[in-house]
Amino acid sequence: MRGAWNGCCARSLPGQPKSPTRRRRSRECVRGGRRSFVAVIRPGSKRVLALWCPDWPAVAAAASAGLPATRPVAVLFANRVVACSAIARAEGVRRGLKRREAQARCPGLFLAQQDQDRDARLFEPLVAAVAATVPGVEVLRPGLLVLAARGAARFFGSEEAAAERLVDAVAAAGAEAQIGIADELSTAVIAARRAAIVPVGTGARFLAPLPIGELAVEPSLTAPERADLVDLLHRLGLRRIGDFAALSAAEVASRFGTDAVLAHRCARAQPERPPSARQPPPDLVVEYRCDPPIERVDAAAFAGRLLATRLHGALADAGLACTRLSVHAETAAGEDLARIWRCAEPLTPEDTADRVRWQLDGWLTRRDGARPTAPITVLRLEPVEVVTAGALQLGLWGGAGEEDERARRALIRVQGLLGGEAVRVGVLSGGRGPAERITMVTLGDELVPAADPAQPWPGRLPEPAPAVLLLNRPLVRLETADGAPVKVTDRAMFDAEPALLRWGSKQWRLTGWAGPWPVDERWWAPDADDAELTARAQVQLDDAPAPSRVLLLVYRAETWRAEGLYD
Repeated sequence: MRGAWNGCCARSLPGQPKSPTRRRRSRECVRGGRRSFVAVIRPGSKRVLALWCPDWPAVAAAASAGLPATRPVAVLFANRVVACSAIARAEGVRRGLKRREAQARCPGLFLAQQDQDRDARLFEPLVAAVAATVPGVEVLRPGLLVLAARGAARFFGSEEAAAERLVDAVAAAGAEAQIGIADELSTAVIAARRAAIVPVGTGARFLAPLPIGELAVEPSLTAPERADLVDLLHRLGLRRIGDFAALSAAEVASRFGTDAVLAHRCARAQPERPPSARQPPPDLVVEYRCDPPIERVDAAAFAGRLLATRLHGALADAGLACTRLSVHAETAAGEDLARIWRCAEPLTPEDTADRVRWQLDGWLTRRDGARPTAPITVLRLEPVEVVTAGALQLGLWGGAGEEDERARRALIRVQGLLGGEAVRVGVLSGGRGPAERITMVTLGDELVPAADPAQPWPGRLPEPAPAVLLLNRPLVRLETADGAPVKVTDRAMFDAEPALLRWGSKQWRLTGWAGPWPVDERWWAPDADDAELTARAQVQLDDAPAPSRVLLLVYRAETWRAEGLYD
């Protein structure tokens, strides 16, 4: 039945202890004469409910493209599959596959580029549907949220009834979801992937038989190096989570890094970190009065970056770091919007700005009639949970993310000296040539490509792209064995067999070539500057230095130029 909860329940496990009496944990907020309560899931507090939407990046990509549910979908990043739908998996598509192999396994596969803004924007209606059923929702990432299970279970009669009601709410919003409930957050997230309710006190028993790889499957709860740790543990013979949990905490701490200690606590169904020793000081709340009021996402994103910078300045002065952030917005009509985001590691200014942008994008672009009825007049960021700065960075060789933070500060310093445009980053864009597929964006701005990379782009250069692009495109000469120039005909074919390449005063014999591939652009406007016959070809040189052994050539106006070098 649509919306029915088909999860399993592990309540038949023997030795189930009774649920201890727990005090309600909440934070009271008073602003502008209004009083409200925000539910808080403390690390170590009992019974956490995790709601997971399987394959959310693929689901969001399909919804954005208006595809039917029967169409296989895969999401790409760096030319590899990072998410795919269940139908695509049934055809053999897996995460980590290259684009061509995925298309070979599933010819009808729809490919979309990774877009976290799209994922967050389309996930917001689901979060709102859950929040309308049970308050106190915290978003870990688009596709995964958590909340305190105790209040929901008391209101609906049981944890099973609460799970079924939430699945129905998500189904009514147009998506599928699975529920996991356990004592600890990480255990609940793993249980959600199995639609399981783990009885009180049996989290370690539930985790013990699971593969060790489950400790790295959820990116929102793990550090980037978790995959390397899991691979190492597997090679050491620790194939199950229970094998790793059997080690003592001292053995793990003395032999592995900081992330291994956190993973070990997760394997034992313990809180990954102890509860915060202090409440966030009230002066850490930062607020921005929008004048004029904000109606567009780009304007809201700018305000979000400004607030993120101010918040992290205040946190740094207090010697604190934020791991859970509340984003508030007030509108001219008096509407009060709020959402909590949780992160496994302390948020950086970029992380904070991203989450603010995602949340505002979701609020301002909703199409279900629940979008704000008036422009945003106030934006507010409030740290819900803080830790001592560096408390989660215990490695002997430097803290997690320390090198990235140092590099970021250096780049910002360069921007301050030379101007914002002096530092730019590349964004994958749409286009036919390798240079067209890169959009340079100023550091700190929203990473928006000049053209949609998910479009077909007929005539696009086949993968892989050159490792090095030659921006000046030096002139070269492609010749036959007897020295005659090789050209491209109107039918996009070589007029003779290429055998030699001359570049300046040097000449190489060809050991192979591919192409030519025509680029048909603006053929309907023959007088346009870019309507001339253009084609690309790849050539492999004999006895050339390794970095320039394989070249990408571009042909235009009866002239060959070198456009790129392959590794």
